[in-house]
Amino acid sequence: MTVKLLLVYSDQEFIDNFIYSFKSEEYEIFSANTIKEALFSIQKNEYDLVIMDMVFKDGTGLDLKRKMNEIINIPTIVVSNNKEPNEIVLALEYGCDDYIIKPFYLLELKARIRSVLRRSRANKTETIKIVKEADNSMAKDKFKFNILGRKVTVDDLELDLTGKEFDLLFILVSNKGKVFSRKELAASLWKDIEESNIRTVDVHIRRLREKLESTQTDRYIQTKWGEGYFYSDEMDS
Repeated sequence: MTVKLLLVYSDQEFIDNFIYSFKSEEYEIFSANTIKEALFSIQKNEYDLVIMDMVFKDGTGLDLKRKMNEIINIPTIVVSNNKEPNEIVLALEYGCDDYIIKPFYLLELKARIRSVLRRSRANKTETIKIVKEADNSMAKDKFKFNILGRKVTVDDLELDLTGKEFDLLFILVSNKGKVFSRKELAASLWKDIEESNIRTVDVHIRRLREKLESTQTDRYIQTKWGEGYFYSDEMDS
């Protein structure tokens, strides 16, 4: 099955080398040099994966990812020579699925691409299964989920969540009172459990709570120290 991939990079030489390295693979590769070009292409085409840098003439990779999140949820891998921990954490917080530091081994990049695509396909399959079982919607307490559209509202106010944040909230709310360990949540979000993914759960929970704060439901996502996270409509005082 052909994978439709968008490569967003200001360095044309990197794009040319990437296309050459993947010419024998089952990839249909499109490219963009700027955020504006990338967003135009995303609106006109249906991509399986986006691979991007963190610096462009018209903004940063975080700007691009934020604007992508407003349009559609697409698996995204950052390939950058920026190895600052804060930059990596921010990229993951914005919903990127992986962050690869240059220089890298080509075989490692290909393996990480396959891993992200496997997780994406598994999540789509699970979403379709949930939609069939739940009629595409679920309401619990103040939350209303549109599962196929991957949208959630609180008291009719739509929340601006990334794909991972939506998944986290849905898992916790639909299993009210059940405590999930970080490892269990990581397995639900990424399928392939890696230590970096387990640590990233805390980051996604923090971001989710920040977005729930305006609706006064942030404390519904509670911590059981030493065990993990759970959802309860009985707020801690």
